[in-house]
Amino acid sequence: MLESISGSYLTYILQNEDEDKKIEKILYRRFHFSRKLIQKIKIGENAWLDGKFVFLNTRGSAGQTLTVNILTGELSTIEGENGPIDILFEDDLFLAVNKLPGQTVHPTLRYPSGTLANAVVGYWERKNEFRPFRPISRIDRNTSGIVLVAKTRFAHQQLAWQAGKNQVEKKYLGIVQGQFPKDCGEFSSPIALQQGSKIKREINEKGQTALTLFRVLLRHKNYSLMEFTLVTGRTHQIRVHCQGSGYPLLGDDLYGGDMSYIQRQALHCSSYSFMHPLKQERINIGVSLPEDMRLLLD
Repeated sequence: MLESISGSYLTYILQNEDEDKKIEKILYRRFHFSRKLIQKIKIGENAWLDGKFVFLNTRGSAGQTLTVNILTGELSTIEGENGPIDILFEDDLFLAVNKLPGQTVHPTLRYPSGTLANAVVGYWERKNEFRPFRPISRIDRNTSGIVLVAKTRFAHQQLAWQAGKNQVEKKYLGIVQGQFPKDCGEFSSPIALQQGSKIKREINEKGQTALTLFRVLLRHKNYSLMEFTLVTGRTHQIRVHCQGSGYPLLGDDLYGGDMSYIQRQALHCSSYSFMHPLKQERINIGVSLPEDMRLLLD
């Protein structure tokens, strides 16, 4: 059974089915450690059985206590800044923040500072914590809402594994142009990069599979408030699917949205749900609409 998580350490009591199994096999099969992470843990003294250092090819016995260092001392290459940060959830493995509209997630040539990454790294530095910035997923600069950040390599690869098994659920709220006719349903058109563009996507039968579930929450004569659930995570997926339906997001100038109501795409990541890899409980994070979208609805 999982005994505890303290700081950067996982503590686990070996069970009967772990008898005579190598430590690395236990980590791989029971906790879904990636092979890359296991290789990282092999460097230095990072695993112990009953308090005694062991190599990962050591075979354990039922009842022994396995302790593993899951934070392996990596440093950030991003400069920390004292920027605004709205923390929604935090523990030893994850940090969830509410990203502002207009803020990029990661530094780029065009936006080298003032990003969410700069603010998060600066927040950690003020707490004397030093680690790389590892967002589980990114959202567009002009999309607001939840960004989940992994605080360790272990946490990042655990969520990647869950995402591959469709165990991570992300929901968005969006305001589309006009009265959307269906109450609920799905968008399933494949998406590809538009020829000749480095950014814009389009519906294309030769593109990647893309699936978005939707339901209408509110209809107005000029717009509809909709909830979208991502089953796949293609770039600009909701934006492209809305355009393809004939009801683009308000403010989305890249995909034909009306700019007279709001000056950015009216899209907000409102809900994020995943299974905590160590606590084995469902973590549900939610955040309400930002001011510009609330004012539009009012």
